[in-house]
Amino acid sequence: MRVIDLVRFGVSQLEVAGVEQAALEVELLLGFCLKKSRSGLFLAARFEVDERQEQEFLTLLARRAGHEPTAYILGEKEFWSLSFLVTPAVLIPRPETEFLLEAVFAATRNGQWQPGPVLDLCCGSGVIGIILALEMGRMVTAVDLSAQALQVTQKNAARHRVADRLALVQADLLSAFIPHPHFSLVVSNPPYVSEQELRDGLQPEVACFEPHLALNGGVGGLDIIQRIYRTLPQVLRPGGEFFMEIGADQGPAVMQLFTSDDGVQTFERVEVLQDYTGRDRVLHAKKMT
Repeated sequence: MRVIDLVRFGVSQLEVAGVEQAALEVELLLGFCLKKSRSGLFLAARFEVDERQEQEFLTLLARRAGHEPTAYILGEKEFWSLSFLVTPAVLIPRPETEFLLEAVFAATRNGQWQPGPVLDLCCGSGVIGIILALEMGRMVTAVDLSAQALQVTQKNAARHRVADRLALVQADLLSAFIPHPHFSLVVSNPPYVSEQELRDGLQPEVACFEPHLALNGGVGGLDIIQRIYRTLPQVLRPGGEFFMEIGADQGPAVMQLFTSDDGVQTFERVEVLQDYTGRDRVLHAKKMT
C-alpha cells in the first residue's frame, strides 16, 4: 500500500473511533514506522510501503484507535522543544506544565533570586527538574512516591546529560525533608484532578491509560495540595519561592488556603497566575524572610 493510502485509511479509522486530530495522529504513527517527518511523508506520498512497515503501522493504529495515547505508543513526548521518554508509569507532559516553568523563569529575571537547592516535587517523568537543571545550572532534587516514575526520570536525566545535577528521592511528598528548611525553590505539578472528574469527566486517553496515582487529588482535587501546604513551610527557606500547577477551577480555593490566617503569617506574597488562555494555572507563594 502507498503512503497516501495508509494515511487515508488511518484517518478514517481514527475518526470512526472518535480520536481527535486524526490526521496528525496518523502522521505521527506512520512517520515513526517509516522514520520520516511529516513533510517527509508528504514527499513520499506515492511510495509503496513494504509489508513489515505496513503491519507495524496497522498495529500501532489499532492501539491508537483503542484510545491509547500516542506518547505511550511511541515511548516519547516533546516538551520544552526536547524529547522525553514516557511510559504508563508517568503522566504525559503537557503545555500547562511548560507555562509553570515559564512562570518560574519569569520570576528569576528580577535579579533577586535566592541561591540554594531546588526541589521538583511529584517529579513524574522528570521534565520539570531536568529543565530547571538545564536552564538554571543548579542542583535539583526530584521526589516522587512511585519508584517506576523515578526510573523514567533517571533515564531522562541521562538522556539530557544532567544526571550529575539531579538527585532522586522516593518519598511521600515532603516527608523525607521535614523539618529542615533546605530548599530555596520548590516547583510542583501535583495530583489535582477530583475523584469525580477522574471517574466521569476525563477523556479515555487520560482516564484509562495515565497513572491515577499522579492524577487523583481526592474528593475535590485538593487533598494533595492541602498536604503540601501543611508541610511546605518546614522545608522552604525564608524568602524561598513555591510554584505549583493547579486546575483551571481551583484558583480561588488554593488562594484561600494559602492566605488563611496561618498562611498570611507564613507567606509574604501569594498569587495565582493565569495561562495564555486566561485560566488560573499556577500558584506562586513566597515565604516570609
